[in-house]
Amino acid sequence: MCTTCGCGGGETRIEGEHEHTHVNADGTITSYRHVHGPGDDGHDPAHPEHHHHHGPGHGHEHVHADGTRHVHAHDHAHGPDHEHPHGPEAHGHEHVHADGTRHAHPHDHAHGAGHDHGHAPAHAHAPGLTAAQMVRIERDILGANNAIAERNRRWFEDAGVFALNLVSSPGAGKTTLLVETIRALGPELPLAVIEGDQQTSVDADRIRAAGARAIQVNTGKGCHLDASQIERALARLSPADESLLFIENVGNLVCPSAFDLGEAHKVVVLSVTEGEDKPLKYPDMFAASDLMLLNKIDLLPHVRFDVARTIEYARRVRPGIEVLQVSAATGAGMAAWLDWVRNGARAARARRQQTVAALRRRVAELEARIGRR
Repeated sequence: MCTTCGCGGGETRIEGEHEHTHVNADGTITSYRHVHGPGDDGHDPAHPEHHHHHGPGHGHEHVHADGTRHVHAHDHAHGPDHEHPHGPEAHGHEHVHADGTRHAHPHDHAHGAGHDHGHAPAHAHAPGLTAAQMVRIERDILGANNAIAERNRRWFEDAGVFALNLVSSPGAGKTTLLVETIRALGPELPLAVIEGDQQTSVDADRIRAAGARAIQVNTGKGCHLDASQIERALARLSPADESLLFIENVGNLVCPSAFDLGEAHKVVVLSVTEGEDKPLKYPDMFAASDLMLLNKIDLLPHVRFDVARTIEYARRVRPGIEVLQVSAATGAGMAAWLDWVRNGARAARARRQQTVAALRRRVAELEARIGRR
């Protein structure tokens, strides 16, 4: 459930995944995720020299005698005293077995009146729930999301992947902007895209047609992407080392602002057809973003839109926000955006290479010490 608007969850579909369950003889339930269709090996044919890695919550595929492939997604093993973050509702957890299978165990927690998980202020109201219960639910959800987001962020940093989370209202032009960015940067940088929409794979199909590897995440009734969906998508997409990853979030200027995905930057796209007061009406989104792309500037002669006022409003909410004016349709201003992306990718690559070099020096020092003994 979204802690901002209370929209439904639990209907997420990661493109290429299919899950079914078996009830075992001992009563346990085993969940299997399948990969359907021609095998996507996660390899970027345009950049064969780049290595691909599993995402932070990666899975393994097993090929069976009949040719089917089973994907067993898992996290790292826990000790016997590990904890699971839970909300007050019924929920389940999974155990990973030595053979890679996952057993799901649904159960309830009966909490006493004084039980508390520790939570942040609630933004939503739901019939039958007190304000204190909503606070507990929100802290559970956001706390669990932030933990996975940090895992995603460490993985991006270790792999030198420059990850951007593109957010906007519906129709602001994110997909067209991405298509033109892919066409410009694809020949020089390995890149991939995670597409978020409630339904259909229309945008992912457009991205693939432009020449990039992409995977669609359908959120069902959900109004935003969350860190666990990104983790699962990364396991399927396997971005190359030192590459670009664009995450196109669900069109929504409210809820995505609360959910960290592990990205390096949120980039908010605002079209001139939306009105200059959007930063004041939706301050959380602009406060969470590092860059505002003012899109569709080719339409400025045809709409009443005050560019200077919009920038002032955005910086009133987020004093340090960068602003670039672009038109994905005509190419105006796109050079500055492409340079911004290149610089970010270059910095992520340099940080990884410095880390690798430092580790190699440390290994050499340890080997030298051992050799002197």
